[in-house]
Amino acid sequence: MSRRSLLRALGAGAAGATLAGCGVPAAYVEPGDRAGRDSSATDLTLHFANWPLYIDTDDDNESKRPTLDAFSERTGISVTYTEEINDNDEFFGKISPALMNHQETGRDLIVISDWMAARFVRLGWVQEMDRARQPNVATYLDPLLRDPAFDEGRLHSVPWQSGITGIAYNRRKLGREVRSTADLWADDLRGRVTLLSGLDESFALLMQGNGVDITRWTADDFHEICEQTQKRVRSQHIRRFTGNDYIKDLATGDVLACQAYSGDVIQLQADNPDIEFVVPEEGAELWAESLMIPNLARHKRNAERLIDHYYDPEVAAELATWVNYVCPVPAARDVLASAKDEETAALAEDPLIFPDGAMRERLAIARDITSEERMGFAKKWNSIVGL
Repeated sequence: MSRRSLLRALGAGAAGATLAGCGVPAAYVEPGDRAGRDSSATDLTLHFANWPLYIDTDDDNESKRPTLDAFSERTGISVTYTEEINDNDEFFGKISPALMNHQETGRDLIVISDWMAARFVRLGWVQEMDRARQPNVATYLDPLLRDPAFDEGRLHSVPWQSGITGIAYNRRKLGREVRSTADLWADDLRGRVTLLSGLDESFALLMQGNGVDITRWTADDFHEICEQTQKRVRSQHIRRFTGNDYIKDLATGDVLACQAYSGDVIQLQADNPDIEFVVPEEGAELWAESLMIPNLARHKRNAERLIDHYYDPEVAAELATWVNYVCPVPAARDVLASAKDEETAALAEDPLIFPDGAMRERLAIARDITSEERMGFAKKWNSIVGL
């Protein structure tokens, strides 16, 4: 299952949109009502909820997490780590009753995709962090990730890991290069292309193919890509819409090119060096899954300390060797480059973990879909996708 959740049905997307909009004004929490009594000074514990397979583990004992264990040893803070987030909408449904009713969630730290994080920020369901307690974040957070539209200045969120939505293709079987999104629509790829089914996962790259600045896209830009996509579905150019199952299609050769996530392609390339990942000439979407502290969390300061721990370049480098997503701490690259192990040192040169200068110039964070837009946009997109 993708860590970047799919909008699996209109129901889930629409329900979240209604709650986030004006339909349920009581759901919004005023700034003065977000903080709870912080027991961090006397209670050295912390509850951290994350996605499965999203942290380093010990080779001999998978229950051990070296970077997390190092934090506990250094600070004395005991961390309860749960891999309970399998889907953004599902997790939203799990904790939203508590948050909208001004109750504790039982979690001090969560990781959710930025498009969902935007909803939490709008609803006032997460607390602003104290950057004075997070010198590593202030120093080392990648400049490309510092100022998303939904959370200016990253006051309420800090990227756990980042990634790129671009194009993956089998160069040997296709027999040519793919350099732009427009290359997907060439005749030799008819019926051999897939797109991501999730609205939030798919729209930005398609807009960039039209030359749109995704940091400020409009409703007209959205409707244009819907019309184009609908035509390509009718002509059977697009084979189907997928979740993470595009990995299997690409590996078997049933699909020759597709929308893909950079972290997935690193794993595919280990088995098939003919698979390539492209940041198109027109650009690709840079996204993140971010750490947030829910309202009324009892261990806010402990959570802030843990976040800052992971922004130490040494720790960030250790985590990057395991998860293979875009590292939000560029300074970790030098740490890996100096590693004695050749395989580890090679990761420093992987542009899908540390994008090079040319690639970085083509990356952008998309303006998120607002609560007012979501229901109508989801209905239109899902009708095309078949959800």
